Amino acid sequence: MAGLVMYPEDERLTGGNRTAFDLYIVSAVALFVLMMLIGVTMRLSQATWIEVPPDLFYKFLSMHGAGMVGTMGMVTVAVMWFFLRKYVRLHLWAFVTNFVLFLLGALCIIASIFIGGYGALWTFLFPLPTDGMGMWSPHTAALFMLGYLLIGVGNLIFYLDAAAAIIKVHGNLGRALGLQWLFGGTIDPNHPKAVVASTMVIIANSLGILAGAVVLVMSLVNIFYPEVRLDALLVKNLIYWFGHMYINATIYMGAIAVYELLPRYTGKPYPISRPFLWSWAVSTVFVIVVFPHHLLMDYAQPRWLAIMGQIVSWGAGFPVFLVTMYGALTNVYRSGIRWTMPSRLLILSMFGWAAGIIPAILDGTIRINVLMHNTQWVPGHFHFYILLGVLAMVLALMYHEIGARAHLPPNSGTDRLGFPIYLVGGLIFVFAFLDAGRLSVPRRMAQHLEAWTSTDRIGAVGAVLVLLAMLYFAIRIASGLLLGGKASGGTGATHASG
Repeated sequence: MAGLVMYPEDERLTGGNRTAFDLYIVSAVALFVLMMLIGVTMRLSQATWIEVPPDLFYKFLSMHGAGMVGTMGMVTVAVMWFFLRKYVRLHLWAFVTNFVLFLLGALCIIASIFIGGYGALWTFLFPLPTDGMGMWSPHTAALFMLGYLLIGVGNLIFYLDAAAAIIKVHGNLGRALGLQWLFGGTIDPNHPKAVVASTMVIIANSLGILAGAVVLVMSLVNIFYPEVRLDALLVKNLIYWFGHMYINATIYMGAIAVYELLPRYTGKPYPISRPFLWSWAVSTVFVIVVFPHHLLMDYAQPRWLAIMGQIVSWGAGFPVFLVTMYGALTNVYRSGIRWTMPSRLLILSMFGWAAGIIPAILDGTIRINVLMHNTQWVPGHFHFYILLGVLAMVLALMYHEIGARAHLPPNSGTDRLGFPIYLVGGLIFVFAFLDAGRLSVPRRMAQHLEAWTSTDRIGAVGAVLVLLAMLYFAIRIASGLLLGGKASGGTGATHASG
């Protein structure tokens, strides 16, 4: 289990490891700022405070969706790598290859949108990408899809390297997941939570990415050989299987930071348990088969798939979340935790994950989904657990690493000001979306009726606050990493309680 030394020697970054990690983090915070700037622009446009032409709006929406999720996937891989490398031997070349392919894929996506004019959103649903109605060419859509393929291949290379390393130490993925202890036996107290979570992600997201690769290749074949017709429902199922798995994997990779870092700030052990292993084992299955809840409104969908999506939706969000939340709360209780930036962000991430799950599960209920799915309720729930959940987990590690290089947990006055601005802005932003969903304001519309603009304007205010806070975080983190000490880590620093 994670130790209580604040900056252990086996986490120390030097040489190529440090350079690669810094490239991941600096690139991520810069992209987050840019993607948030695009998001703010769209909200200001819907609020009628600025004017964005509809064709440009849908380019922005395509860029924001693909860019934000891709960046979150890239940076949570860095979280997984940072901690997993302590327990198994990962190859730096695989980590770097993932980053290089991400950058190449991002360049393809950016070029397809801002040079080629692509505006069919991240979903690239057939037949829209191949029929841009004169706004973009099929070759532009192909470039967008090539970008996705490059990013997916990079992820798979990293996962395969991690899987091989885990199998070399634990024998197989089942033992790494702790399946041998589900029904009995003495659990090894030193079995790393990071290995359990990483194994789950490798199994589930590899399947999701492969589904994405299949549908991307199918779509590319259709672009260059239009006589090869695609089944629109099959394409949609594969796309949402891929998309759902990819974004959920970011949550589970981000949660590794909670398991590893929280005990250091509370000064209390965070032991592994049988309920913990059961929750990750069950979630490994659930997260793979839950994707049909995105397709509840597709009347042509096989009934058994809709039923499965409905039932699993009610349970899929709870196992890992509940065991993580319970473990975090008991770890914090009577711990004398010191509220530095990393610890604040870790606790915020638990709140964001918990609160974001509730509207998500509601939307996964058929009777509610009929009313809510094509409204702003949906961006409300996923911005909730991404913005205030996963991003907070990632920022916690970034701030922790700044502390490692300065040998002191960061907690400046500006940090203490930036945190509440981020929190308050984030809450205003997501609740404006949720309230708009309650009022049946439609999603994915460039121009809104006057009656809808009240929630748009409230949301725009929250978005601006989040952007300002993130801009500060980006500068603080980039400067802290690039201008920090020559080597991170320490040999004797204990937890920061008191």
